Amino acid sequence: MDNNSLVANWQQVNQQVNDACVQMGGKALSKKVTLLAVSKTKPADMIAVLAKQGQRDFGENYLQEAIEKIKGLQTQSETFDIVWHYIGHIQRNKTRDIAEHFDWVQTLERDIIAKRLNDQRPTDMAPLNVLIQINIDDEDSKSGCLPEALPNLITAIKQYERLQLRGLMIIPDKAGTDAFQRTKQLFEEIKESHPELTEWDTLSMGMTNDMSDAIANGSTMVRVGTAIFGVRD
Repeated sequence: MDNNSLVANWQQVNQQVNDACVQMGGKALSKKVTLLAVSKTKPADMIAVLAKQGQRDFGENYLQEAIEKIKGLQTQSETFDIVWHYIGHIQRNKTRDIAEHFDWVQTLERDIIAKRLNDQRPTDMAPLNVLIQINIDDEDSKSGCLPEALPNLITAIKQYERLQLRGLMIIPDKAGTDAFQRTKQLFEEIKESHPELTEWDTLSMGMTNDMSDAIANGSTMVRVGTAIFGVRD
């Protein structure tokens, strides 16, 4: 894909996000919905092109590939302030690299991983923003914390000073369910019952094929890869 096509795709997705926000209640809402460009398997130069257009948040699944991109782009003045989100499964032996290189982790599902990320987060970096991944449809093939396990996990995460709990993330059943509505309700219940979570503000749900529906149901962050970068290799 050439750079012109890449930028055109990105602009089109931004327009879709804005249109969905307008339908929800005005242009002001679009400022509250973050477009996360999922750049896994795509080269750093494609990320750089979009960063220079104003895209700030990028999501990566594959750790070693991501670290290479992060280190390379940090040396460029126009890309050093990219916000990096880890959106892959977290293995215990990978937590140090994640804690040292990312700004956000969207796939936290266990206390043992939370503790390791907290303990391994460098003290000269801001606290690591984390989202709890919910297995909202209780699918065997999906990672995530079951809704009934949320209270204990939230209690555990709150004690970690190097983590900042920001909200929830889901990957719903592809067959289509009311998962967005149920997750939004869960998000609001937690917000009401935990007023001490002052940064509880992020609901990451919706991808290329369902981002408009997700925004209509309260998403504040959509994760889009294919519609921007094309089909992955």
